[in-house]
Amino acid sequence: MLQIDIYSDTVCPWCFIGKRRLERALAAREDANVTINWHAFQLNPDMPAAGMSQEAYLVSKFGSPERAENAFSSIARAGHSERIAFNFESITRMPNTLQSHRLIRLATCYQRQTPIVEALFQAFFVDGEDIGDNVTLTRIAARSGLNGPDVAQYLAGDEDRAAVLSADLRARRMGIKAVPSFIVNGAYSISGAQEPEAFYPLFDLADVALAAE
Repeated sequence: MLQIDIYSDTVCPWCFIGKRRLERALAAREDANVTINWHAFQLNPDMPAAGMSQEAYLVSKFGSPERAENAFSSIARAGHSERIAFNFESITRMPNTLQSHRLIRLATCYQRQTPIVEALFQAFFVDGEDIGDNVTLTRIAARSGLNGPDVAQYLAGDEDRAAVLSADLRARRMGIKAVPSFIVNGAYSISGAQEPEAFYPLFDLADVALAAE
């Protein structure tokens, strides 16, 4: 069995691209028995709880929205090859991602973690939804098969908040400085939105290690 632990952030476009490329790599291994676990990493851990306007964020990160356009253009081209229709113009707010990571953690109980991750990426990067807003997150969760009232109650509290922050801290202590980061069977890692072919050696190493046990 392959166990793949993925550290990512819900506002990371390369994480969205990396997810699609991993899926293509796994599709090429039709007989692979895979378990995927998603872990929190906040690219902007100091983001205000209410988030901030996208324009203000782009100014703080790139100097101006215009400078961000070059970065977005390369991301959009990469996304197009993975059938991702990035719509950066629709994003009006950059959220604090703590709540979205809590939702991903809750989704584990429903065995819906990966579908929730996909739904969050789609909501933010394609539909321009504020995935830091509890009402929005509840709606996304309900569309993805979770119980809406249960999700709303969960998000209104503090359950798993410490666990999400701990996962982020653990990633940094492991030396993870950028995402996405993929760890296969706890021993073999690769970072960045790599092409599918980059995953094959890790899968092979994991298979050899399992066979030797």
